[in-house]
Formats: sequence, C-alpha cells, structure tokens
Amino acid sequence: MLTLDKFEEAAEKVKEVTLETKLVYSEFFSEQTGGKVYLKPENMQFTGAYKVRGAYYKISSLTDEERAKGLITASAGNHAQGVAYAARRYGAKAVIVMPTSTPLMKVNRTKSYGAEVVLYGDVYDEACRYALELAEKEGYTFIHPFDDLAVATGQGTIAMEIFKELPLVDCILVPIGGGGLAAGVSTLAKLLHPNVRVIGVEPEGAACMKASLEAGKVVTLPSVNTIADGTAVKTPGANVFPYIQKNIDEIITVPDEDIIVSFLDMVENHKMVVENSGLLSVAALRQLDLRGKKAVPILSGGNMDVITMSSIVQHGLIQRDRIFTVSVLLPDKPGELSRVADVIAKQNGNVIKLEHNQFVATNRSAAVELRITLEAYGTEHKQAIIDALNETGYRPKLIRVIL
Repeated sequence: MLTLDKFEEAAEKVKEVTLETKLVYSEFFSEQTGGKVYLKPENMQFTGAYKVRGAYYKISSLTDEERAKGLITASAGNHAQGVAYAARRYGAKAVIVMPTSTPLMKVNRTKSYGAEVVLYGDVYDEACRYALELAEKEGYTFIHPFDDLAVATGQGTIAMEIFKELPLVDCILVPIGGGGLAAGVSTLAKLLHPNVRVIGVEPEGAACMKASLEAGKVVTLPSVNTIADGTAVKTPGANVFPYIQKNIDEIITVPDEDIIVSFLDMVENHKMVVENSGLLSVAALRQLDLRGKKAVPILSGGNMDVITMSSIVQHGLIQRDRIFTVSVLLPDKPGELSRVADVIAKQNGNVIKLEHNQFVATNRSAAVELRITLEAYGTEHKQAIIDALNETGYRPKLIRVIL
C-alpha cells in the first residue's frame, strides 16, 4: 500500500542521496499560461533524474540477503543510474539491461557507478523481459523501474517537497512512462491536499496509460514512437495502475514537436538542460488555462547526450522559423550573388550557409540555383525576408533541410 507513513519514511531516507531541488519560479511560463508556474527541477539531481529516489528507497528496504544476491533492473537510462548509484552505496552488485538505442552518455554514466551494463532489445519492454530472464537464471533481485510500490513511494517524496515550499499549489504536472512517478506523486498529493489537481503527461507516440485508463484496465500498445525515450513504454505498471485510476485527474498527450520547442524555451529562459521525457510536463502547459492558478511541472530528468541535444536545437529553431532555407534561381553572371545578399542584408537577415548549384538547368545562363540558409528572429521576420526577395524579382522557394 502507498501510505502516508511509508511516504514519510521514504522522505527521510532519500535525503541521504538526493540534492535539494528548490522550486524555480518561471516568469516566462507564467506569462504564457496566465498563472504562476514553479518548476520542480529534478534534472538537477546528482544522477540527473528523480529515479534515484525510488531506487534507493527500494534497495534500502531489502534484506541483506536480497542485496547480496546482486541487483538487476531494466531501464532506458535514469532508473539504471539510480539503481547503480544506490547499489554502490550498499556495496551490492548491479546488472542493468538497457535497450540498444540508449544514448551512449547514459550507458557510460551507468557504468561509472560500477554497474554491469547489458544492451538488449529495441525498447524498454524488450529489455525488461530479458532482465527478468536473467534474474531467474542467476538469482538476482529484480528492481522494477516503475511497477513496484516501494519504488513509487520513493518517487512520491517529490510531492512532499512541493507542498513544503508551495502549500497552496493548485496543479501538479507529472510525466508518465510506466506510471511509478505519477502513482507516487498523485497518491501523496491527494493524501496531503485532496483538492489539488494532478495531471499526467504522456508523449502522443507512447500514450499507454491514457489507453489503459480509457479501457479500464492495463493494455499494451502495439508499438511506441517518440523522442521521449525515457517514457517510451508499451505497457504501464499493473501494480501502480489502481493508484493512477484513483488519483490522476487527467491525462494530457503532447506531440514530439511541442517537446522540441520546449527544449529551446528551457535553455533560453532558464539556462537548464532538460531531457525530452522531462519536458513533457512543460510542453503540456500550452494546453492548459492556468489563470489564477499555481502550477508545478516536474522536470523529471536532464540526462541528454550532446548529439541528441544538437538535433533538438536544430529542429526547434526550424520549427520556430528562426532558421530556414530558400532556393532562388538566378542568371549565372557576375553580381547576381551580391544582389541577393544585399536584399537579405537590408532585411537584417543573417546568412549562415550558401549552396550554389550550376547544374540545375542545361542552360546555365538562364538559371543556376542558390540555396540560402538564413537565421531570423521568428515567423514575421522570416516572412519579411521572403517578401523582399519576391519584390526584387526572385521567386524564393522554401526548402525543408536539416543543417
């Protein structure tokens, strides 16, 4: 059972391994939503995510014999690091099965805590099945990443911290993968403040909890497809599901496109790196009317590798019309490039890349292609540059490219 006594016990225990993640008031998101938005930055935890809470509390509750057998789990990264870190604190062996698609940074960070990493399967569900097989074969003690009430109790300690800082919070937004965080946070939130609204947030491409709530039972999605790898789960937890049914007020799903631009918002306005799954709660804000309300989105993690970060930034700038590419046709004669550059300069456009193709037409004198990648302030500025090119006689054609 998820009880207040257990939550209080867990809250004291996790202090041994967690950093104090004070709420951060967001003027930017408050202005966007009409309410008062306070971020809960679990991305700033030592292991980069909230998962260390549940892993440590669970492992602390095991017997010496259970820990001595060795610990095993499956995870796309954050729970892996939590278990590895907690296991090292207790001097226990840890084996972590991770999907083959797990970013290298998360693999290396998990290994750095002394765990043995096994890469298996394309998604979490496949890795979990293999971890259970290994647990049975080798006698390891399995630590489930979300479908375990002790783990969920550890995760729920976040709610206690939120209420200590913001007793009159109206709404808490929590990312959902398998449901452990949502079950723990929503259950404790309702125990402490029955009128608080707790909203679960899933990626559109992996909304297993929403599908299960609509069906009235745990269901398995045929596939998942989302950039939020930490919440790419096909089947939610059966043990935590009843708590979700009882205590989550609403499920919001967000498309990957909203996650991408939310990354830019966080970096530019709060100077914080938050991974895609951790951005779900922030991305959901645009779907809510928070006028007169105090809301806390939980930023569940910040473990993102640099290559993924670079890709997200590029896509985000393109979505926000701050980077775009146009193709123009012009005669192949001296001065034409200078003319195009002059038109762009007068509109304060910044050229960041040029591609000159002389072979777009058989008659080069008739036309060569110039592809120009530009930086703009946003949609209005982008349109002003395109309009200026049109007025000068060029016929710019927008091209969808990635730098």
